Amino acid sequence: MTILELLPAIDVTGGLAVRLSSGSIDEGSWGSPLDVARSFVEAGARWVHLVDLDLAFGRGDNSELLARVIREAPVRVELSGGIASRSAIEAGLDMGPERVNIATQALNDIDGVCEAVGAFGERVAVCLDVRGDRLFARGGSGEGGNVWDALRVLNEAGVARLVVTDVTRDGQMNGSNRDLLARVVQETPARIIASGGVNSLADIEALRALGIEGAIVGKALYQGAFTMADALAVAGIEESA
Repeated sequence: MTILELLPAIDVTGGLAVRLSSGSIDEGSWGSPLDVARSFVEAGARWVHLVDLDLAFGRGDNSELLARVIREAPVRVELSGGIASRSAIEAGLDMGPERVNIATQALNDIDGVCEAVGAFGERVAVCLDVRGDRLFARGGSGEGGNVWDALRVLNEAGVARLVVTDVTRDGQMNGSNRDLLARVVQETPARIIASGGVNSLADIEALRALGIEGAIVGKALYQGAFTMADALAVAGIEESA
């Protein structure tokens, strides 16, 4: 069985790492994003999913701080949050992450997204934030088009990687939407990163069995539903080390 790459999430607003629930900020924070990233590295993480919530919700950005995290934390970074234009993609890549995630709201100009996919290849992933069969741009234009129609266009453009989130499960600790993910696996040759609702080691094991590339883990990890070390073991990371 292939490994499942785990990406612990660091959601940042106002310079602090915060909790996210169904796309909205929960109460409380976890402090310095750099310290949080370093703690994940010490626990064995090979990636972090670093999100600028202020950029995503149109209330400024944390670019200088996130650039510092990317520079100083010895870990591969997937940068996300509000990256919805060609200039934003280029600015994100200039910060030095392994890749940037193109926001779901960018799919309102799907031709532009396809051009970015062609230009940047493996250095970009496309976010599919989904509610039912519809795209749902958190912090942006709300409900969008049909996810399967968008996926067909992205496939034709040669998209390398998709970050698939059921927004109704994000931060809810009610399990990942494996039915959705299984259908996406059937509908695309792109590699898939799952997001939203991961709540247990059994959930991680089931996601690994789907054959997808990775999973973003957040609230369950912060609240102690499992440890990073145990999650990495179930995901097969330790086996490959």
